[in-house]
Amino acid sequence: MTALKWDQTGEKLYETGVDKCALYPIETNGSYGTGVAWNGITAINESPSGAEATALYANNRKYLNLLSNEEFAATIESYMYPDEFEECNGLKEVAPGVTIGQQKRKGFGLAYRSLIGNDVDGNDYGYKIHIVYGCLAAPSEDGHSTVNDSPEATTMSWSVSTTPIEVENAKPTATITIDSTKADKEKLKKLEAKLWGSENEEPTLPLPSEIVSMMGEISK
Repeated sequence: MTALKWDQTGEKLYETGVDKCALYPIETNGSYGTGVAWNGITAINESPSGAEATALYANNRKYLNLLSNEEFAATIESYMYPDEFEECNGLKEVAPGVTIGQQKRKGFGLAYRSLIGNDVDGNDYGYKIHIVYGCLAAPSEDGHSTVNDSPEATTMSWSVSTTPIEVENAKPTATITIDSTKADKEKLKKLEAKLWGSENEEPTLPLPSEIVSMMGEISK
């Protein structure tokens, strides 16, 4: 037998940062369009909810717990957004440089990275790719203040809800996470070429079934 050990060298892990955010607007046929880079992202705060227990009683004692469905939501904070996000934000261009608000909001998908660090390699240890499907942005506050002797750039934020999509041999989901420290390196490289684009292909958002096929199924 081996006793448990804590705080071993190279095993002190942490997660930090957000980068390489890409936006994939949903087209009129329901497919995800060509991805575009989203510059200026300062935070993406994931807020899963649900899975709340409802107790059932029988024979004067607790019989079992029923869990409610889980849902995924998030908040995006950014200094700016790409032009392609305007329709997702309820805006419509009616003339060059002229937009009107309170329009139909287009759905979208997201992909972004967070960094995995440890006590040996720091932030270079690895990263996670987060993919979110079926996103819909809600109206949010957009404040403007005067320029003063303590200048700040305005931070915009959006509350995002999601609609799960079908996944073979699993419940519907709105999120997929790929850990670079565990995934096959060559397969991961091909997935990243799809997500971020390459010299040979446009950036696209593969569906969960395609990602499972690319990365290899988990053996049962």
